[in-house]
Amino acid sequence: MPAMFRPLEFAIGLRYTRAKRRNHFISFISLTSMLGIALGVTALITVLSVMNGFEKEVRGRILDMVSHLTVSSFDARLRGWSDVVMQVKEHPQVIDAAPYVEAQGMLIYGKKVNGTLIRGILPAMEPSVSNVADKMVQGQLTDLKPGAFEVILGRDLARILRVDVGDKVTMVTPSANVTPAGVAPRLKRFKVVGIFYVGMYEYDSTLAIIHLDDARRLFRMQDAVTGVRARLKDLFAAPQVRYELQQSELGTYWVRDWSSYHANWFRAVKIEKRMIFLLLLLIIAVAAFNIVSTLVMLVTDKESDIAILRTLGATPKSIMGIFMVQGTLIGVIGTILGIIGGISLSLNLDTVVPFIENLFGFRVLDPGIYYISELPSDLHWDDVWLISGVSFLFGVMSTLYPAWRASRTQPAEALRYE
Repeated sequence: MPAMFRPLEFAIGLRYTRAKRRNHFISFISLTSMLGIALGVTALITVLSVMNGFEKEVRGRILDMVSHLTVSSFDARLRGWSDVVMQVKEHPQVIDAAPYVEAQGMLIYGKKVNGTLIRGILPAMEPSVSNVADKMVQGQLTDLKPGAFEVILGRDLARILRVDVGDKVTMVTPSANVTPAGVAPRLKRFKVVGIFYVGMYEYDSTLAIIHLDDARRLFRMQDAVTGVRARLKDLFAAPQVRYELQQSELGTYWVRDWSSYHANWFRAVKIEKRMIFLLLLLIIAVAAFNIVSTLVMLVTDKESDIAILRTLGATPKSIMGIFMVQGTLIGVIGTILGIIGGISLSLNLDTVVPFIENLFGFRVLDPGIYYISELPSDLHWDDVWLISGVSFLFGVMSTLYPAWRASRTQPAEALRYE
């Protein structure tokens, strides 16, 4: 059994911790060390929870417009899409699938011109693969009728063009018409029948949704589509589902999951979380150094006690265990206080932040500037256990040198001037 867990060493170490010391400065440093560890753990849990919340919020807004999984041909012309839909839906993780057409274009209204991502959908099937139907500000997806050449715009795109429901915009496609007068761009008038808002500027300012049949006619795709979009039961299983579909009969198609569409953004968030974890870990490290200084001074203060224990038969390992108990106890109490504070703050952030904003009269996230105006929080218990484990490890490691120094105390030298 390790020395610090033996009853005698634990009892003496605990007695030293509870006893009133002659040197109050040592007690003060012990308290600051404990509070430093608690502050570091609280800050780490809270900040990582906020970052997880932002990641979850942005991911949700991205997935409102981007499907969990897409299957398309490499030439962007998928023929026989109904068979592909059936094959995709055979996978146990797939809830539903639907075809789509996607291409670049421009929208013109008066003197306003804006580049646009044009997406053709089947209004009846789209709600099964995306949440855009729930994000409609004006109109409904079902307002799109085949052959009527109607369009639904993002809110910011409508503002850029200064159009509203009922206005007609001109859509310009990359393909061209060859006429006796020469090559002319392919134009088509569309009536605005709806406006959506998902809270992601990338989509709200560039996306125009039209009926699938109109998109195929506009881009001369005959009976082909760009691809098939699918929704999964578990969005985090998308990479595995993608791999399994690539190993099936769909291996000749281009299969992508949602994470590949914004891979750089998700990678950046992951790197930021790691860097913030390391930076905030320095708070715990500084507190651990305080434990080292506390125990070093305590060892000096207790030299005569150590010498007496050695003369009574205590081994160097026992002496190490006594002082390791003290340092570890400071680390454990600080970690527990930090865990309680971090979890409480993370779970009640929606109450704490408005209180602070009202108290000091400012907004943390101004809704006029940021699309996410509230601090989101998503507590991950894996983060809590990792932070707790690292904090406990720092507490134990900080006791090693002072405890070793205490074990090297020579009774004769320590009691010479007593």
